Amino acid sequence: MKAHFILYVNDQVRATAFYSQVLDRGPRLDVVGMTEFELGEGAVLGLMPLDGASRLLGRELTESTRPNECAELYLVVNDPQAYHIRAISAGGTEISPLALRDWGHEAAYSADPFGTILAFAREV
Repeated sequence: MKAHFILYVNDQVRATAFYSQVLDRGPRLDVVGMTEFELGEGAVLGLMPLDGASRLLGRELTESTRPNECAELYLVVNDPQAYHIRAISAGGTEISPLALRDWGHEAAYSADPFGTILAFAREV
């Protein structure tokens, strides 16, 4: 099974630049209407412009909600501090610095420019 996590964004170009910097890699696909980043075996991060999502899902859904304000992308990585710093440097907002969490991970939280919460973590 392969999982695709699609974030709806107001500005595909800006979101692509942000995630390219944060993930420290370019997209595997970057066409009008969709950008995709390989996250690892079995996982892909997609960025879809909100107007494209409106055409796909219906304008009522996308106009009445702000899709990414209640979403979190939790990535387990080797160096969460480096990802967290890149997220902030790329225009994200720090929510919580890197700290030991009670579920056994060291994790840092930020928000991307579109409202999605990003967690970068590693097992301790």
